[in-house]
Amino acid sequence: MEQLIECCAGLDVHRDTVVVTIRTPGPGRSRRVATRTFPTTAGGLDELGDWLVAEGVELAGMESTGVYWKPVFFALEDRIDQVWLLNAEHLRNVPGRKTDVADSMWIAELVEHGLVRPSFVPPADIRALRDLTRYRRTLVEERTRAIQRLEKVMQDAGIKLTSVASTLLGKSGRAIIDALLAGVSDPQVLAELAMGRLRSKIPALRQALAGEFRVEHHGLLVAQMLAHIDFLDESLTAIDSKIESAVTVHAEVIERLITIPGVARKSAIALIAEIGVDMSVFPTAAHLASWAGICPGNNASGGKRRAGRTRHGSVSLKTVLTEAAQAAARTKGTYLAAHHATVRGRRGRFKAIGATRHDLLIAYWHVVHDEVTYRELGADWAVRRNSPEHQLNRLIRQIERLGKTVTITDAA
Repeated sequence: MEQLIECCAGLDVHRDTVVVTIRTPGPGRSRRVATRTFPTTAGGLDELGDWLVAEGVELAGMESTGVYWKPVFFALEDRIDQVWLLNAEHLRNVPGRKTDVADSMWIAELVEHGLVRPSFVPPADIRALRDLTRYRRTLVEERTRAIQRLEKVMQDAGIKLTSVASTLLGKSGRAIIDALLAGVSDPQVLAELAMGRLRSKIPALRQALAGEFRVEHHGLLVAQMLAHIDFLDESLTAIDSKIESAVTVHAEVIERLITIPGVARKSAIALIAEIGVDMSVFPTAAHLASWAGICPGNNASGGKRRAGRTRHGSVSLKTVLTEAAQAAARTKGTYLAAHHATVRGRRGRFKAIGATRHDLLIAYWHVVHDEVTYRELGADWAVRRNSPEHQLNRLIRQIERLGKTVTITDAA
């Protein structure tokens, strides 16, 4: 088998240790193989880096093991020429031969012969932004769960506030809950705390607030939950401030991205955090869609083509794209909304969301790669594309590319 990498290393990473096998030139045409085990502490990783540099290793490949690969990758990326993070699905060995040493030797052989491809690892600034945006989503999801728990307690007390108000913790809802915690139980007094358009529903509020809210029991639970929600609100404010300061260098990209229907500012920031702004990593928009798992896979054998499953891409990226796709589907007079409606009528809602996610990802690549704003095709683009005039122009261009001149005359 052809040898592509002269000096390489394979790393089998675990929580406490990393087993490393290097393959370097030996006497004659032989290969020298050496294996060592290092702790994953800072001192152990420094020792690992020193050993790889001393052995002249050009390329090190490691399996993406949970989060344990991160300190190893970060410690080596500035010390040797290339560090590859490898997909675990691409490293399957012969069954019955699995040990830490055997795994590291197998990874080294695959890297040496060029039988694996590296996974995409964004630069340090994008990785830091990704940590912030993913943590922000975690806070938002936890806040949602806390509000749902609060709603369950209110229902247990017979307080049907959400049957009248659209949100539980709006200004009116928070004022009513604070009054309940203060010991106010009269539905008429509580209903008078309504603000804005909710005041038109005061009669319904009086009936909805006539429950059995016990301060010694329900009040204890509600107070704890409100304190937790307030803490999450403060945390979100702090993390939002940190994210805004981190994306100042990408202000122009964000302004171009928000011209895409369905992509708001927070969605644009999350997309940058998940994909990055260096589109040289993805030669074409199709490469980006394939990496993200937002396109069908290939499954053909014996001349027969079967349904191809999509690859497992980033869950965080798919979540952001799904939210943006749902927002784009609600826009008026746009190509994305029209395409979504067309696919939904033929294939259903989930297929339509998948198609819209793909459209958004293609638009992202072109907006960032070409440094242009989004160009709206229009809701009637599919009709215009298949119109006789468009077909005629397309055929004329094909003939002209052959070096011929075309004159069009109407048929008698």
